[in-house]
Amino acid sequence: MAAKYALVTGASTGIGYGCAVALAEQGYHTYAGVRSDADGERVRQESGGRLHPIILDVTKPEQIAAAVARLTEETGGAGLHALVNNAGIAIAGPLEFIPAEDFARQMNINVNGLVAVTQACLPLLRQASGRLCLISSTNGFFAAPFMAPYAASKFAVEAVGDALRIELAPWNIGVSIVQPGAIQTPIWEKSKADNEAMLARMSKKAHTLYAGPIEALRREAANAERRAVPVKHVTDCVVHAITSDAPKTRYRCGAGAGIQYFIARWIPDKLRDRLIRKVMGV
Repeated sequence: MAAKYALVTGASTGIGYGCAVALAEQGYHTYAGVRSDADGERVRQESGGRLHPIILDVTKPEQIAAAVARLTEETGGAGLHALVNNAGIAIAGPLEFIPAEDFARQMNINVNGLVAVTQACLPLLRQASGRLCLISSTNGFFAAPFMAPYAASKFAVEAVGDALRIELAPWNIGVSIVQPGAIQTPIWEKSKADNEAMLARMSKKAHTLYAGPIEALRREAANAERRAVPVKHVTDCVVHAITSDAPKTRYRCGAGAGIQYFIARWIPDKLRDRLIRKVMGV
């Protein structure tokens, strides 16, 4: 059987690492996008040599170009059979006081970086009639209060996926969007640290106006982390999207995904707003 090749971005930990390992177990020669040599060596060791680290910060065009050059050489004309765009961050807080540079960073990583990697890899995907999988979120259809930067980025990912699914159909490149709810990954601690640092930089006025909601956000984040389910809930969806003869266009998975979809799809906006405000004590 001819070798099949896959690239997963943001694969040093969490969902990305889990997806990379799962694809390697399916027989894919899997490249794990990491941002440092140290992360690469750790990924190589933790995976027992099954993963092939590749330096790839999705916000750096020179690293994207170098990664694609390496893939082009090492795939030997076979092309890329799977691209899983997972790299991302989550910024939260009252939108009124989110620093412009933080909002721009959120979009640059989660949207611009995803598009840049996809554009660069499309010639390789076209060679193999490969599959493209975009890791979105339940925040891609349910914009929770104080999650506007993250939700905006994931709504954008949904739009990119919908457009690409039709644009790439002539070359039989399948496009699937995965929408995880709460998943057990290190992103909880990282996002908490980043967001606490951002909140500390906000003005006294911000903390006066939003003292209650900020505490509610912390409380809800802690509750979501406790409800979080194992990464396998996501990796099973990704493997199906990449390997199935009939992949779905969207996969919802993880804690809270079903109820959030029900609320977003069926509950009138004003009633939904009242319910959320009651739950969060806003």
